Amino acid sequence: MKIYIGADHAGWKLKDAIVEAVKASGHEVADLGTNGPESVDYPLVAFKVARAVSAGKGERGILVCGSGIGMCMCANRVRGVRAVMGVEPFSAVMSRRHNDSNVLCLGERMTGRDLALDIVAKWLETGFEGGRHKRRVDLIDSLSTGEE
Repeated sequence: MKIYIGADHAGWKLKDAIVEAVKASGHEVADLGTNGPESVDYPLVAFKVARAVSAGKGERGILVCGSGIGMCMCANRVRGVRAVMGVEPFSAVMSRRHNDSNVLCLGERMTGRDLALDIVAKWLETGFEGGRHKRRVDLIDSLSTGEE
């Protein structure tokens, strides 16, 4: 699976750890930066990753900032993206099973490295159950146009 990964200046250290773990698990990674503590506007990174996922360039995306909240808000503005905050493994797993989430957002200032890597691993290995959940995911996409 190809995974697009990006972070701002508050999340680059955790992003680097995630990149290494995702590569080690056999996935292809497109690292869109940033790679240091210099200030970066998180919306620029979030939209790059979200648009790559939405366009089908990669199956999933991972975004890291200080809290994960700003990245998640931006990613969810892109049609076809279902971004979720990763705060613990169970919600990450359920976001895949029932909601087919395709972008995972994490906060370096809120989630320790080991917990974050566990969340990422479980999120990546979990599939979408489909069935009644597919109908609901399809509704998200069809209703997100603002038309009813």
